[in-house]
Amino acid sequence: MDIRPKAMTALYPTDILFQTPYWARVKTRLGLAPRAFDIPTAGPDKDVLVLLKPFGDHYVALVPQGPEHAPKEDLYGPFLEDFSQALAARLCSSVAFIRYDLPWDSPYAAQLAREGQRALPEPRLRELRMNMSTPSWNLRKAREDMTPASSLVVDLTGEEKDLLARMKPKTRYNIGLARRRGVVVRPACEADLPVFYSLYRQTAQRNGFSPCGAAHFAAVFQGPIDALSGQGRVLFLLAQHGQDVLAGAIVGVSGGTATFLYGASSGLKRNLMAPGLMHWSAMRLTRALGCSRYDMGAVSPGDDPAHPFHGLYRFKTGFGGQIEYRCGTWDYPLRHDVYAQYNDAELWRGLNEKRKLSHHTL
Repeated sequence: MDIRPKAMTALYPTDILFQTPYWARVKTRLGLAPRAFDIPTAGPDKDVLVLLKPFGDHYVALVPQGPEHAPKEDLYGPFLEDFSQALAARLCSSVAFIRYDLPWDSPYAAQLAREGQRALPEPRLRELRMNMSTPSWNLRKAREDMTPASSLVVDLTGEEKDLLARMKPKTRYNIGLARRRGVVVRPACEADLPVFYSLYRQTAQRNGFSPCGAAHFAAVFQGPIDALSGQGRVLFLLAQHGQDVLAGAIVGVSGGTATFLYGASSGLKRNLMAPGLMHWSAMRLTRALGCSRYDMGAVSPGDDPAHPFHGLYRFKTGFGGQIEYRCGTWDYPLRHDVYAQYNDAELWRGLNEKRKLSHHTL
């Protein structure tokens, strides 16, 4: 496979925010080194953004929701192996492994739609399927996905009345209720980040996930953004009732897709249903910018009360839309010894985060 280095600013317009020059700038501020490559053998206008993340004396090459180009399903593995070898030849020798957060449709999509998470084979069987017809059988399923493999996407086409008609009656009612009771959604700016971050940390503690650091959010808002070229921008919204900030959202926009990146909500006045009005406001604003899709992010693959994302499933499916099932995160080790060290470090980090969250919950 032939790939060729290119300037970061020359990345082609895309609906995937994480494959834009904007996202490359965000990650540069957080200490990662971006690289861009054309993929001529995949067809015209095919390219990829890669981010080099330090790990001791080595690097991890992260491919955030890329490559965007997807081969036929039965060629997923062979394509990834060919691409990995071509990419390794273009990167420095200190890269220990390549990690892909694939945006491609999951081979198990039909089963997941019918049966939920229980339809997904255990990782070893998924690896067998992915590596079929590859010479080296070197693709590994990552322990966790970088971005949600099951995501609820709302269709923004049509008139506003059409969008409302596609929602569940309870969701429409709650949007109206928030308005009637005086909740207001306003555009926010970088100066509002401390308020949002406080809410975000409360949300993390309440829902049992490890929060990003404040520097991550500051990086999202630094530097120029371009809303019209398909190269990425963000919207920042806060929902208030009087002086009380009840919810916040950071939404990325690239091409025709809006992506809900980060959300936060207060434990106060939950009866006012502020998050519902906040998402509806974001949909209206991004639709006005030309978006036809609103990706609400993580949900459980189906209506499974035992799944940790079931609460998100119940809330987000109220807005209509369809669940998109993606392949998730896959690794291609180049240095197996360093890859094993990285996996051990990930495992211990995850265990420590769970201990901290359990301590805060108690």
